[in-house]
Amino acid sequence: MTDNQRFLSGLALGAAAGAAIAILLQSDKGKEMLDNIKDFASNAGDKVKDGLSGLTDEVNELWSKGKNKTEEWNQTTQNAL
Repeated sequence: MTDNQRFLSGLALGAAAGAAIAILLQSDKGKEMLDNIKDFASNAGDKVKDGLSGLTDEVNELWSKGKNKTEEWNQTTQNAL
């Protein structure tokens, strides 16, 4: 495919996408569909945030346990010397 053909293909695809979006924005069904998509994306984002928050808590707990264990080993080693 030549550069010219790729450009024309991209132009046609962009025009089709723009026309589809324009149709969606003009109709009530399209607006309802966009609202549904926004709600879905917002809910998905909230779930990701909640999952990351839980993961952060677990990492912090493991970090604290590791730090305590390291300090414990350090004391044991110093007492043995």
